Parts: sequence; structure tokens; C-alpha cells
Amino acid sequence: MNETFAVSGEKLLEAEDIIQMVGFVLAGELFGVDILTVQEILKQMPITSIPDSPDFIEGVINLRGNIIPIIDLRKRLNMSKASQKDVEEPWTIILNVGGRVAGFIVDRVTRVMKIPANAIQPAPDMVLSALKTQYISGVCKIDNQLMAVLDFHRILVVEEFKRMGAQKRQQDN
Repeated sequence: MNETFAVSGEKLLEAEDIIQMVGFVLAGELFGVDILTVQEILKQMPITSIPDSPDFIEGVINLRGNIIPIIDLRKRLNMSKASQKDVEEPWTIILNVGGRVAGFIVDRVTRVMKIPANAIQPAPDMVLSALKTQYISGVCKIDNQLMAVLDFHRILVVEEFKRMGAQKRQQDN
């Protein structure tokens, strides 16, 4: 992965005005996450399934003695399913979000980018590529493409996971 200045033509004056983002791709769309939340980036690991969990929870992995839940980000965000040609070998980004560590399966990781804080605009009030804006904290232009900055605090809402698990158990009965 390369570290680059993502927004050209901008003067980078103060270090605190720069946000480092890890870029990744899902369903052909570019997304970003603040590098400060990223613990690790891994190639796929063996995942142990968990019964009675929501569909987007693939299971758990044992990472150096720590049990970490793994979430399929495509499923969590209700995005189109990947075809075999779209994703040859998916990646897992391990994030620490508010003290909760979880892994998120993505199609591929692109690069680390330095982005001026003022280049990130508020999320629009519309659906961006079938993705609900409740999960987007902002957008910015990278080269000639829009990058959506995801809010993993909203994606990783444990109470919602519990409610979904209870609904699934009721449907199964």
C-alpha cells in the first residue's frame, strides 16, 4: 500500500489539518476509514461460524489469542453480492471502534491517503450507490472518483445486532 496525498492542488499547511485514511473497495465503490481506528489489515483467515447470528456476521477469528467478530461489510450495508470475478481474494480490516474490536471483510484495500480535513464534505441527504447515508460521515473527491468516508460507530451498533439475532430466532421457531 502506498501513502499518498489524495487531493491534488491543495496546500497542506498544518499537520492537524490532515486526516490519514485507509481506502478500500466494495462493489466497485471507493470507501475510506480513519487510519487511527485501523489495527490491522489481513488477507482472509479461517472464520468460525456462529449459530443464530445476523446474516452479515460471518463468524469469529482467533487473532493472536483474541477472539474477533468478522462482519461482511457488503451484507451489512446491503450492497450487491460479489461475483467471483469481482473479488479474487477479499481482505479483512480489523478496526477498534470505540473500544470494540471487529473485522470487516472488504473486496480490496487500496492505499493510505492523506486528505485535508476541509476536503471532506458532509454526506448528502440521498442514497449513494444504494448505501444509506446513515453510515456515511462524509465524502471527498479522490482523483476523479468520490470516496465515501464510513462511520463505523453507526455500522457497529451492538443493540441492533442483538435485535436482529432475536428476530432471526423468532423466524426460525
